[in-house]
Amino acid sequence: MKRIIPRTLLTPAVVAVSVISVVPLLITLFYSFVRYSMLDPSGHPFHGLTNFHFFFTDASFLPALQNTFTLLFSVMLITVVFGAALGLLINEAFPGRAIVRVLLISPFLVMPAVNALMWKNMLLNPIYGLFAQISIFFGATPIDWLSAHPLFSIIMMVSWQWLPFACLIFMTALQSMDREQLEAARMDGANYLQQLRYLYIPHLGRAMSVVLMIEMIFLLSIFAEIFTTTGGGPGFDTTTITFMIYQQALLSYDIGAASAGALFAVLIANIAAFFLMRVIGKNLSK
Repeated sequence: MKRIIPRTLLTPAVVAVSVISVVPLLITLFYSFVRYSMLDPSGHPFHGLTNFHFFFTDASFLPALQNTFTLLFSVMLITVVFGAALGLLINEAFPGRAIVRVLLISPFLVMPAVNALMWKNMLLNPIYGLFAQISIFFGATPIDWLSAHPLFSIIMMVSWQWLPFACLIFMTALQSMDREQLEAARMDGANYLQQLRYLYIPHLGRAMSVVLMIEMIFLLSIFAEIFTTTGGGPGFDTTTITFMIYQQALLSYDIGAASAGALFAVLIANIAAFFLMRVIGKNLSK
């Protein structure tokens, strides 16, 4: 009975997880080995590894893979560095700190499509955007960011939205620091850089691991910003694995190749999660 009762209580959760995640994964696995075109949905003959070969030999695959990792690591680096800096900056008490914290967190509540439209029209537009007006004010030629630096523009959009999340995690971590240890370090003559190196950064190690893991999971599926602003272009400059899967499925109507790409994306996410869990496990065991 000690074994039966817990397993019985867990059954609804296991069934729900299976329906939500395992069943779609199995369907995707099935479609990746058959020929399935939305232009001819009548039959699904066995196609072997042809879908995988077609996806991996597509002209956009290597640029998409490179763009995916460039976007991923750039956003993670920006959010961790500036998130930690902002967390340390507003950690000390000052007038209006509560308002500043609310303003810092608010961009994370903006929907990705709205975020992309705001950056596209209000900030990056080469005619009436804020950056263009600043350039004109200083006598410089405005830059068409989405055409001249498309991937960097996407990185700025995504970093702006995820920076509050990292800042919030770091602020929460800083609240648990040992104040007596900080006071002792100051009394011993440690300057701020020494406190930062030997106290603050080691204390933020676990928080950084959590931020990196959560961001990596979600950033691998970035889509709305690319779809709303550049459409994967110019050329393949902003095409990622996720956007490439969309192109195969809904623009080329090839569900089989898109399913093969989806399995590849799942493989990348699991490998990344495996290594990050090992890093987090080491940090938590310290």
